[in-house]
Amino acid sequence: MLTGNRPHLPTASLILMGILLIMYACNSTSVSKVSQVSPKIESSQDIIELKIDSILALMTLQEKIGQTAQRGKSSRVKDIPPELKEALKKGEIGSFLNVTSKEDVTELQRIAVEESPRGIPLIFARDVIHGYKTIFPIPLGQAATFNPSLTEKGARIAAIEASSNGIRWTFAPMLDISRDPRWGRISESGGEDPYLTSRMAEAYVKGFQGDDLTDPTSIAACAKHFVGYGAAEGGRDYNTANINDFSLHNNYLKPFKASVDAGVATFMSGFNEVNGVPASGNQYLMRSILREEWGFDGFVVSDWESIIEMIPHGFAADEKHAAALGANAMVDMEMTSTSYQQYLAELIAEGKVSEEILDEMVRNILRIKYRLGLFDNPYFDPSDEKLYAPEHLDAAKQSALESMVLLKNNRNTLPLGRTKKIALIGPLADKGHEQLGTWTFDGEKNKTITPKMALQKDRSLDVTFSEGLSFSRDLNKDKFEAAIQTAESADVIVFCAGEEAILSGEAHSRADISLPGAQEELILELAKTGKPIILVVMAGRPITFERIIDKVDAVIMAWHPGTMGGPALKDILIGDASPSGKLPVTWPKMNGQMPIYYNHKMTGRPVKPDEFVEMYEIPIEAWQSSLGNTTHYLDAGYLPAFPFGFGMSYSSFDYSNITLSSTKITKDEALTVTVTVKNTGNYQAQETVQLYFRDMVGSLTRPVKELLRFEKVLLKPGESKNLSFTFTAQELAFYGPSKKWIVEPGTFKLWVAKHAMDTTNELEFTLE
Repeated sequence: MLTGNRPHLPTASLILMGILLIMYACNSTSVSKVSQVSPKIESSQDIIELKIDSILALMTLQEKIGQTAQRGKSSRVKDIPPELKEALKKGEIGSFLNVTSKEDVTELQRIAVEESPRGIPLIFARDVIHGYKTIFPIPLGQAATFNPSLTEKGARIAAIEASSNGIRWTFAPMLDISRDPRWGRISESGGEDPYLTSRMAEAYVKGFQGDDLTDPTSIAACAKHFVGYGAAEGGRDYNTANINDFSLHNNYLKPFKASVDAGVATFMSGFNEVNGVPASGNQYLMRSILREEWGFDGFVVSDWESIIEMIPHGFAADEKHAAALGANAMVDMEMTSTSYQQYLAELIAEGKVSEEILDEMVRNILRIKYRLGLFDNPYFDPSDEKLYAPEHLDAAKQSALESMVLLKNNRNTLPLGRTKKIALIGPLADKGHEQLGTWTFDGEKNKTITPKMALQKDRSLDVTFSEGLSFSRDLNKDKFEAAIQTAESADVIVFCAGEEAILSGEAHSRADISLPGAQEELILELAKTGKPIILVVMAGRPITFERIIDKVDAVIMAWHPGTMGGPALKDILIGDASPSGKLPVTWPKMNGQMPIYYNHKMTGRPVKPDEFVEMYEIPIEAWQSSLGNTTHYLDAGYLPAFPFGFGMSYSSFDYSNITLSSTKITKDEALTVTVTVKNTGNYQAQETVQLYFRDMVGSLTRPVKELLRFEKVLLKPGESKNLSFTFTAQELAFYGPSKKWIVEPGTFKLWVAKHAMDTTNELEFTLE
């Protein structure tokens, strides 16, 4: 049995390590004689650095370059090419990705530890994005929970499951601020807000990595894509990002800084360019900010072939040039492409890359391998598989339940209770694969519980099913008649609409984010029956439904809810649970409003609601200026379909006794906002109380609102709780014209709110 075996280090390496440790101890002893403190090695980190020194001292140039190489295969290819095993024996590979066979993981690790020159263990990586086998809601859905502790639990479960198959590194979380729902990868994000995404970043890192990275159930997290990938022009994947330096610091960098503060082990450079410089060759981002300013000491991996993609960007002349750019930017590991392997030795010989830079790259990689405990315990027990445990499924259901956002509920159509006859219709009602969402390579549709399965399993319910369309893009209307007949014999229609999983995620941007296929046509036909329609949307992004919103009585955004989405949806439909999700993104009415986000700037001519005139109300031959010259669209107006932070409940909540601890503070003081929240409805439910602020005048124009705090609270009918939000003046700082973080005196407004457009409870204070 290989489990628990220690890696083999060559004798010379052990001797050198011993000498270095003795020298360190002797030095500590001499210091201690002066200070009369017992000699000791300062910390486990000191020991790790000495061990790294001992290995580096023995490594050949090719072996060092080998640690920077991540090899693997497409997620669709099963076998490991024999040439990769030969390269591994020579010490020319540092990591593998997409190796899913437990036998292959064990064999490759054995070769690295027992047959390669230095016995350096491999780190095995996989895209474990929102679950490994037990699939949780897509990250955008998890952000909608506004419950970081639930997100942390999901990441911990994903780590437990993945590590039981030998995976010790995940390419998550994705921390790209996403303001354009056309972008396919918005599904992987925490949404548009830096504060919410930062809190989710901390939760993912803590969940994946646990309290101790050496724990065999912990996996290294990877903050990606550094940085600005979510700002791709037009929402087109891989596209150019033009982000001024102020927006970069005040918005896009914040979640990444939060991940560093949370102890994230690795970073990934983005595919995109930022202001003309591709991320994978961007020394300002990778060295000045990440390494020097933030002090990050883990390693950076390129995205898939993003080093050599600097050539089509027009930033590198050829692969040799690309390798130099990547290495000098301190992108430590190259994913799948081989420019480092082919050219780093030559570049070092020519003086275009220093060997000291290569040594630092290798140090960063070895440091994480040590922190993961791989040198002491490189193997895993293939018989100790921890998949689909009951507590894992329960957590996935709870996450799905709290992610679902009730957007509309006319005449209290919901909850349904158990007396109504339900017609379940739609292309997403019984599609286990699609329900899992994007980036679920290891998810299994036969383990997924769909809405149809969950509803029909409940014997107290009367449910008939007719899909109407075979898949979300289906244009064939042959099944319409059967669906309409099913609807006519029921009391209420539950229509499961949306996108198949493949329509969001990487390389799956859409110019038109309305329901694909003939879904809208089927809904319009069903509306003619006069039966109430509950629209359930399963998708990786907000969906526009301007044509049908007035034809449906209730709308639930279920995102792609994962393995347990069906039972979670059933509980909400029937009323066994009240919806509590809140939108992590602003929801547009139509495509032309994008990009759209709540924390925009005011402009010199903000909208005046009492002066706005909609396009079809404009008089013929109207005088041009009679309509007011403000920032809006004539046809879409100035409001979204639903604001950031919005989400309805089956209950109602009252905010009262809102107070400030002071109306004046200094830069060194803190301020506390208190509020009493009362459940004034008839259902036990959760409410997310949100605190927003605005800096009214700044040396750099400030957003109309910024999320500062939030708290989710569970209340029984009639129950009240007092909440307190304390923040320091330093948390109001912004990156200003001096290229430094500053806190400026002046007037600030606060809102204790139910969503970003709620201005009911406004407060004001002065920073002196």
